[in-house]
Amino acid sequence: MPVGVRQRAAGVSYDVSGDGGMRFTNLKGNFRKPEAVRVLQWLLGWHSEKYPRSPATGVAVPFVQNDGKLLRHSRRDTLTWIGQASFLVQLGGTSLLIDPVLSPKLGWVKRNSPPGLDWHTLPDIDIVLITHNHRDHMDAPTLKKLGKDPVYVVPKGLGYWFYRNGMRRVVEMTWWQEEEIQGVFITFVPAEHWSRRSLTDLNTSWWGGFVMQRNGLSLYHAGDSGWFDGFAEIGRRVTNLHMAMLPIGAYAPRWFMSPQHISPDEAVKAFIASGAKHLFPMHWGTFKLSDEALDDPPKALRLAWEAANLPSAAMRLPPLGETLFLSRFA
Repeated sequence: MPVGVRQRAAGVSYDVSGDGGMRFTNLKGNFRKPEAVRVLQWLLGWHSEKYPRSPATGVAVPFVQNDGKLLRHSRRDTLTWIGQASFLVQLGGTSLLIDPVLSPKLGWVKRNSPPGLDWHTLPDIDIVLITHNHRDHMDAPTLKKLGKDPVYVVPKGLGYWFYRNGMRRVVEMTWWQEEEIQGVFITFVPAEHWSRRSLTDLNTSWWGGFVMQRNGLSLYHAGDSGWFDGFAEIGRRVTNLHMAMLPIGAYAPRWFMSPQHISPDEAVKAFIASGAKHLFPMHWGTFKLSDEALDDPPKALRLAWEAANLPSAAMRLPPLGETLFLSRFA
C-alpha cells in the first residue's frame, strides 16, 4: 500500500466556480505552449527539418478483434490498449478508462485505426482518468456517452467542465496528490506539457500522468510530456513500477514538438529513468498530429531499444485490442 495515501469517498471535490483565474506551469516554471508564429511556421513548412509527406488514414496498425467477454465481471488484472493514449485497466475487479477517445474523428482529423475496444465490448466503467484537456485525450462525445455513473479523476482546474456537463462524481487532483478510490490507489504525477481547449483557457487546468496501484501492482500512464527530470523523480517515489505507458508519437519536427512530446529515443530514456520493469508504448498510429508517418514511432523505438541494449521481453507492443493479463508482469 502506498505511503501517505488519504482515503475519501468518491464525490464532489473541486471548485465549481470555473473562474479560470489560476494559471498552471511546469516544474521548470514554463508554459511550453507553442507560440503562434512557430505553429504557423510548422504548418506552412517554413523550416529545414522536412519529413516526407505521409497519409493520415489507411495506415495499417496491428489489430485484434476483442469481444470483451474476458473483461466483463472480471477480477483479473488486465491492460488493453484502445488507441492513442486510451487504455482500459482492470485492477482487482475495478475497471478504469484512461483518456478515453472512441470518436471516429477529432474535428477535421479522422481516426486512422478503429478503437481496440468499442462501446459494446467495454465492461461497466468505475473510474475515468483524464491526464489533460487536449482533445486527443479528453474527448467530449466519448465522455458524455460514458455519462454520470463513473468517478472522474481529473487535473486541478478541470472539475468545472465535468460539473457543467452533468458529471458530478469528480475528484480533482494536484501533482503528487494520492487518493484511494474504489480500492485503487491513484497518484497524479507531473508531466512537461500545457493545456488549452479554447482561446481563453490557456493553462487554467493542470496536466500530468497517473500511477495506479492495487495489491502490489503499480502502473504508470505518462499522458503527454516533453523530456524532463520528473521521469526519474517518479521512479524514485514509486518503487517496484511494473509497467510504464509512455508516448512515442507526435514527435516531428523536433524543433517544434520536443518541448511537449518525447521522441522514441527519449521514451527509452524515460523508461530507464522511471525504473519500470516493462514499457508499453502509446500515442501513435491513431491520429496524425505531426509530420512523422503514423507507423514510424514503433520502428524508431525498436532501434533506440536495441541501441540501449535493453531486453526485448521488457517492451510490450501488442496489437490494438489485445488484452494483457498483468499477473505475467508483476
